[in-house]
Amino acid sequence: MNSPLIQLLVLAGIAVFLILRLKNVLGTREGFEKPAVTDKPTARSGPALEVIEGGPDLDIADHVAVDSEAGKALAEMKRIEPSFSASEFLGGARGAYEMIVMGYERGELSDIQPFLSEDIYESFVDGVAAREDQGLTIEAKFFGVRETTLVDASLDPVTKEAEIKIRFGAELTSAVRDADGKIVEGSTTEIKRQKDTWVFARIMGSDDPNWLLVSTDG
Repeated sequence: MNSPLIQLLVLAGIAVFLILRLKNVLGTREGFEKPAVTDKPTARSGPALEVIEGGPDLDIADHVAVDSEAGKALAEMKRIEPSFSASEFLGGARGAYEMIVMGYERGELSDIQPFLSEDIYESFVDGVAAREDQGLTIEAKFFGVRETTLVDASLDPVTKEAEIKIRFGAELTSAVRDADGKIVEGSTTEIKRQKDTWVFARIMGSDDPNWLLVSTDG
């Protein structure tokens, strides 16, 4: 075998080796590389949604008029604390309402104390103590919150204390039993519709995320 033929075979072998190496490298996906798109995107059947910059804040507009005093107060709360959301607040207030109502009915105040202002907590303590002095107990069952409406909002420009008034509507059964276990008020089977208007308060921008119940009078 002559020398030119040997050189040609060697070069051919090197070329095959390089092609195989290159194929292996190009055929491997690593990291956050996006896969190739093989299908065309599905055409939208309805009108495209347009986001209008500078439009009304729907998180506020869904609950109160944006240009109302309550709307302006909510906007200022969001300016001070950008993570604040009126809709998320209502969701939390809904859960707090059931927890606080049932905590008071059952006399289990230690569980709900972190969510009550000092005045409200003391009034609850007095109420539970008065029941116990009379030998009364309450048997209650909660069936759900049917209404959670943001009624009003305000913000003190100096202290940054925010107050939000919420109207709740709920369904529950509640029966008061005397020391002998006899029902003297309410019923264990008849569902009653209860309405309350509560006010929650908090210093916006503070490290404490808890809103406190400061009024149950509405």
